[in-house]
Amino acid sequence: MEFAELIKTPRVDNVVLHRPFYPAVEGTLCLTGHHLILSSRQDNTEELWLLHSNIDAIDKRFVGPLGTIIIKCKDFRIIQLDIPGMEECLNIASSIEALSTLDSITLMYPFFYRPMFEVIEDGWHSFLPEQEFELYSSATSEWRLSYVNKEFAVCPSYPPIVIVPKYIDDEALRKVAMFRHGGRFPVLSYYHKKNGMVIMRSGQPLTGTNGRRCKEDEKLINATLRPGKRGYIIDTRSLNVAQQARAKGGGFEQEAHYPQWRRIHKSIERYHILQESLIKLVEACNDQTHNMDRWLGRLEASNWLTHIKEILTTACLAAQCIDREGASILIHGTEGTDSTLQVTSLAQIILEPRSRTIRGFEALIEREWLQAGHPFQQRCAQSAYCNSKQKWESPVFLLFLDCVWQILRQFPCSFEFNENFLIMLFEHAYASQFGTFLGNNESERWISTNILDVEFLM
Repeated sequence: MEFAELIKTPRVDNVVLHRPFYPAVEGTLCLTGHHLILSSRQDNTEELWLLHSNIDAIDKRFVGPLGTIIIKCKDFRIIQLDIPGMEECLNIASSIEALSTLDSITLMYPFFYRPMFEVIEDGWHSFLPEQEFELYSSATSEWRLSYVNKEFAVCPSYPPIVIVPKYIDDEALRKVAMFRHGGRFPVLSYYHKKNGMVIMRSGQPLTGTNGRRCKEDEKLINATLRPGKRGYIIDTRSLNVAQQARAKGGGFEQEAHYPQWRRIHKSIERYHILQESLIKLVEACNDQTHNMDRWLGRLEASNWLTHIKEILTTACLAAQCIDREGASILIHGTEGTDSTLQVTSLAQIILEPRSRTIRGFEALIEREWLQAGHPFQQRCAQSAYCNSKQKWESPVFLLFLDCVWQILRQFPCSFEFNENFLIMLFEHAYASQFGTFLGNNESERWISTNILDVEFLM
């Protein structure tokens, strides 16, 4: 497919751009395969370059011969274009809608982008599991690198190399994978050098209504315990939700089979609930008619801060179990790709100073989100303005960044970066010239595409 086939009108003159907090600008509007560009000859005005992939929704209005297109972006910006001529306006709107809804990964801008700067480091090989393992190997000999997932044969959402207990062989890992949702068997997420305790993460066990068990699974997670020590299983779902999952073949660890583990249930909401919360929050932010009391009421009704509180509370619980109680923990929800990653990441930010540096935070995003299989393409396909029916969209990563911001506001001197870094990550997760957040997992990025042909953000 050629992009030119989707562009009905490539250029329109005398278009007026309106943006909040900026004066109106008149210029020439151009459409390319990946950008909407507005260029003006007025002094001291910058060109507008907007990625089509950053467009969440568009509205059209007509007053006589003048057409207006209101573009709502995934990064929450709203811009207005006044276009002379109804036909031109309809053609531009139709072209934008077609170009902003392309599904194929290989048609995305990162595969066409060529940087105008020197690339000083290959980001695709900057944060490898082997490097992370080296940081732990000096403090413990109880873990090993496993290549059981080579070519993604066991779990498509895991990387080819994972860190597992030393005395659990690959055949046992394959059996455990068949017992865990999506093949996501327990793997090492974090090793606390202070006392040797660990955070592991996985998908839910597939116990079902018959109480199915897997002795290899029990042996694997027990291998993380010290003699005489108990561990904690933090299930990010409420007990009621976890019990409902049993009827669908999922479930949770039975106390009779895991006597050395105490199970704790939290109530972090599923992805579709979080998306509804984001929509309500952005609607409240864009409503300029309400007073302070009404604004606070709408903010509370969105439940956004409630979600923040629940995620941070769970992360603090995990950190306390590791550091204060000296107990290892296993964290999972249902799939293990959303709330699980929020909690494991935030717990490490609380416990590990390295995660609060720029380089350490980049490594954390790579390890706990990209390699751990968070489905960025599904979750970030739409933002808060999309008019179509929700599918898999959810601000899971944005909520995580907001939680980091909450900690940053309380302890600004404990971080090497500020909120601008978090905002940049949010913007690039939804629309970017880099390939860092493409696809839903490592398998899609490495097998389905020539991912090494694109540039890496971090």
